[in-house]
Amino acid sequence: MSSVSSASLLAGQVALVTGAGGGIGRGIASRFAAEGAAVAVHCRTSDEGARDVAARIEESGGRAVVLRGDLTVEDECRRVVREAAEWGGGRLDALVNNAGVQPVQELARMTAADWRAVVDTNLLSVFACTQAAAEVMREQQGPGDCGGGGSVTHIASIEAAHPAPGHAHYSASKAAVVTHARSAALEYGPYGIRVNTVSPGLVDRDGLADDWPEGVRRWQRAAPVGRLGRPEDIGDACVFLASRLACWVSGHDLVVDGGMSARPTW
Repeated sequence: MSSVSSASLLAGQVALVTGAGGGIGRGIASRFAAEGAAVAVHCRTSDEGARDVAARIEESGGRAVVLRGDLTVEDECRRVVREAAEWGGGRLDALVNNAGVQPVQELARMTAADWRAVVDTNLLSVFACTQAAAEVMREQQGPGDCGGGGSVTHIASIEAAHPAPGHAHYSASKAAVVTHARSAALEYGPYGIRVNTVSPGLVDRDGLADDWPEGVRRWQRAAPVGRLGRPEDIGDACVFLASRLACWVSGHDLVVDGGMSARPTW
């Protein structure tokens, strides 16, 4: 991670990234820090990964703190947001709702408890964290050209529109996340708060090619750009949406999938 300057896109911002102990969240937190933001790195169980992310940010001259909490619990969502804002000197400029789960389970064998486990993690956390963050953002003046308020970005998925077998609960939750962002953009816009979603395609992780070789090969053959995504690709999209470059962007779903969604399905 390179050092930052006052010209960086997020210089002066305080950001909270949920589920930042590994994978996509790690890429988002790293890119926010590289662009000048002080980053609150949230995790539920990935303490070691979160501490590593924060340490790397600090080694590069940035500011970071690790916050742990179970975001399937509303009060925990509010506590994590409150602690992030307190750490940031009373302000919170950007929230990225990344925490989520993606189990594979046949719909016919799915129980209500299975359904709730995914929906509470993927959707309740988005609702409660956004509501808590907006209470902070609506009272503040923001740095840069966007003025007051702040930005909220939910990590959705291309499965919100193109569900895969075994992902009924996941796809439904991500479709709801996209619609929540649009609703929140309408209601929070007058307070200078922008709300958007980023919908990734297949993003690489350690061991994915070994765990799912056929799927990885199929994606690489079909994707117009010929590769899987990287966590940093999603981080770049989130940086854009939180920056002054996106001051007039709200209620938008930014698809980041290497062009896969452009392919015909027939």
